Amino acid sequence: MDYKQFIKKFTFGPSFHAPSEFGFDDLKARPLTRVDLKADMEAVNSSLELIRKTRGGSWPAEAVSEEFDFLDLAWHEREFRDGGSFAYVIYTNHGKYIGCFYLYPMGHRTELTSELVDYDIDASWWVTSEAYQQGYYQKVHTALHHWLREFPVTKVYYSNKEIPS
Repeated sequence: MDYKQFIKKFTFGPSFHAPSEFGFDDLKARPLTRVDLKADMEAVNSSLELIRKTRGGSWPAEAVSEEFDFLDLAWHEREFRDGGSFAYVIYTNHGKYIGCFYLYPMGHRTELTSELVDYDIDASWWVTSEAYQQGYYQKVHTALHHWLREFPVTKVYYSNKEIPS
């Protein structure tokens, strides 16, 4: 069967509410919102090549403008509220913005194939260049393994281009 045209839906059930915060080691995560606009723009624009190298995909194609990023963050907020996808911003315990992670239904970010059809969720993340140099890329990957225990999923697909070993 050709699955390319399909996007799976999350089947978390009506009683599920996505967590409003996570903690792991010196990391904290909470839903990404328009409140994060300034820090998000600075982080994305300072790390364009690294994001493309590690996360892969078509975003970001170029530096983000304030108007574009505002609309993007509003979209993430709406998707989170409606349960279509979940975007979280990641800070250190000291309040330093270091990146984001995203949870999408299979087929949204990554083309659905017969090999991926059994996965429940597509997880991806990025960190700033500074955070990458400090080892946070690996640390966020480890944190995701802990944080995703809060979601009713059994099989997570980590879709980044660079997956730490």
